[in-house]
Amino acid sequence: MEQYATAVEETVSFFQRELPWTPDVCLMLGTGLGGIAQAMDMAWTADYGDIPNFPVSTSPGHAGKLLVGEIGNARVALFQGRFHFYEGYRTKELTFPIRVMAGLGAKVLIGCNAAGGLNLDFSSGDLMLITDHINLIPDNPLQGSNIDRWGPRFPDLSKAYSSALREKIVQVAENLGMTLREGIFVAVPGPSLETPAETRVLRMIGADAVAMSLVPEVIVAVHAGMEVLGISVIANVNDPDNFQPILIEDVIAQVQKAEHRLERLLVAFLVNAHSSVG
Repeated sequence: MEQYATAVEETVSFFQRELPWTPDVCLMLGTGLGGIAQAMDMAWTADYGDIPNFPVSTSPGHAGKLLVGEIGNARVALFQGRFHFYEGYRTKELTFPIRVMAGLGAKVLIGCNAAGGLNLDFSSGDLMLITDHINLIPDNPLQGSNIDRWGPRFPDLSKAYSSALREKIVQVAENLGMTLREGIFVAVPGPSLETPAETRVLRMIGADAVAMSLVPEVIVAVHAGMEVLGISVIANVNDPDNFQPILIEDVIAQVQKAEHRLERLLVAFLVNAHSSVG
């Protein structure tokens, strides 16, 4: 743990030297969700491989770039691509960027991903505001000795997703005339996609959408005292009684179709609600 803490401190120091200011908001994008960068007034950018101690993203649709800039008056660190347990990373490693951003002083995590729809009332391309999660990834980023200055030994996740931020983004969506679903997200280890039987079980335990990401980052953000907002782009909806093959190329294509609406929503949220996330 000492080695990990040293690496975090080294990377925090790197950003303190390199960045013109401290980001308020950490925006983590997933598969096929990179277009929001066009709305940013850029101040600094780097490939993950050029940032000390950072993991490297290997998944399709993940650019592996960190962009720092302003959207409205919100100072944002935008991660184009994330890291996954199925890539061979431990959850402590894949959440390293969140731990660093918390160390810099970021106050809010907005996590977005592409997910499979489990709720049959959903449609491909829907945006789902995450109200709660179920973690089925068999690793926890807080395992090992706790560093008390980072957060408590047993963080409370009863309100992991900020109700205040959820209320604000629901209002923003209404102002835009945009439908925003709400539901429970389940994280699975991957990389194999779900069988019909697994899909049925995930529905039975109360999940509305499933993917292989996001929850480890949320756990670390809550541990560090950050507010969290989560949005899943529903790439496909599969009825376990009428199951269709799932191809990653189709997932990326469907997510890209919804990307413009997600961009409009997030930009409007950051512009209109910056006082609550800054």
